[in-house]
Amino acid sequence: MNLMPEILPDDPVLLKQMLVQMLSERQLDKGQIVDLKEQIKLLRDRLFGRKSEQTVEADTPQLALFNEAESVAVLEEGIAEDEEVVAPTQRRGKRKPLSADLPRIEVIHELPEHELTCACGCRKHSIGEETSEQLEIVPMQIRVIKHIRKVYACRGCETAPVTADKPAQLIEKSMASPSVLAMLLTTKYVDGLPLYRFEKVLGRHGVDIPRQTLARWVIQCGEHLQPLLNLMRDRLLESPVIHCDETRVQVLKEPDRDPTSQSWMWVQASGPPARPVVLFDYTTSRAQEVPLRLLADYRGYLMTDDYAGYNALGAQPGVERLGCWAHARRKFVDAQKVQPKGKTGRADIALNLINKLYGIERELKEVTDDQRFFGRQEKSRPVLAELKSWLEKTHPQVTTQSALGKAVGYLASNWSKLERYIEAGFLPIDNNRAERAVKPFVIGRKNWMFSDTPKGATASAQIYSLVETAKANGQEPYTWLRHVLERLPQATSVEDFEALLPWNCSPTISR
Repeated sequence: MNLMPEILPDDPVLLKQMLVQMLSERQLDKGQIVDLKEQIKLLRDRLFGRKSEQTVEADTPQLALFNEAESVAVLEEGIAEDEEVVAPTQRRGKRKPLSADLPRIEVIHELPEHELTCACGCRKHSIGEETSEQLEIVPMQIRVIKHIRKVYACRGCETAPVTADKPAQLIEKSMASPSVLAMLLTTKYVDGLPLYRFEKVLGRHGVDIPRQTLARWVIQCGEHLQPLLNLMRDRLLESPVIHCDETRVQVLKEPDRDPTSQSWMWVQASGPPARPVVLFDYTTSRAQEVPLRLLADYRGYLMTDDYAGYNALGAQPGVERLGCWAHARRKFVDAQKVQPKGKTGRADIALNLINKLYGIERELKEVTDDQRFFGRQEKSRPVLAELKSWLEKTHPQVTTQSALGKAVGYLASNWSKLERYIEAGFLPIDNNRAERAVKPFVIGRKNWMFSDTPKGATASAQIYSLVETAKANGQEPYTWLRHVLERLPQATSVEDFEALLPWNCSPTISR
């Protein structure tokens, strides 16, 4: 039994007061006291300890960003003190060249006229040149496109005048051009900038657009881009593997719900890397009906954590469940943290074997699916057998309330799903693809905290789907969005919309 509430105060004083009250109200047995101590230790580690796993790098407190320059300077000083003094270029390594796709302006430097005459009296002439490149950033440039539609009439008769056509716009009668809309969507959904801050950015350039207007543009963009999302979902359902995850989102003005109620953002990411798709969906519920609706008629492998809401979908004919080794590993990491300092315990044994499985995956990362399958059969299967033997021996010996007991229990209850990844070379070992996909939303949520309305939350799901899929396919989000928003009003057929998908176009911007 987990004795700790779901939401814990960050203030240690409040935490202590709460725990004292809990202890005074309960008669706890020895096992519950051990469980409580372990949970307190894990909570303290979560609040104040260092985060060592790569999977949680994005959760680093934002305060550290303000100390970034100082941290790098201290690191360089430490290197200088500990290492033998070498030339700066040797220590820093080779600088990565600037992208060849960036526009270039040549600035030619010549000797002044009085230096072109040699001491011998002859005139010097050029025998070569040295080149170097320096990055330049031009601040945001805002200009107005003035559309002038000529009106024509015939002097010889009284036929009605004719006005020249203007290209169709995504949002008719709006001042927002495709470039403005693309920048708006990029700053909010790629860079995590709330609308009120973008409103201030525009204000510094003399443009007064209230955030309510910006929000309306976002919602309208999501609605107009829905045909692309429909095609992307078709592609997702064709994937042999789909990763799923979900995270909380707060929406203030949901009908018949308290503003503090929790809603959910669901993410689904396609499996093998060809033409990857990432889709977000906003719902007020976390019930099993949601994944059943989102992935209706799907047949293939489903990679999730052990949340029971996916069980009904996993029970559908043709759907095969996969378990996430990253989740299993984290529970043993927690069990390792509450071990006595300097002591090696059972959690270390499990972690050593799980790390071996990941080491094999790193060795097989660049091989074909067939080669990965045979490599897993040869190398991973014996490790899994050793881990299962350890699990069967250890499971009866641990208490379910301890951190180790919870880790062992998770491993035992999910074993049949966890070991399945070796069935084929294209199957993933964990659900990190979905966790990486949902991370930009989680980071952005730290800035804007909540959505105001269900329409806004739905629009966020739509735009996050588009920009994350574009990024997964190697597209620069602003460039791709502008390309799509310029051409979307002229799209009339399925072929037109398919040509705009991230894997089917190579957008460029005239500069």
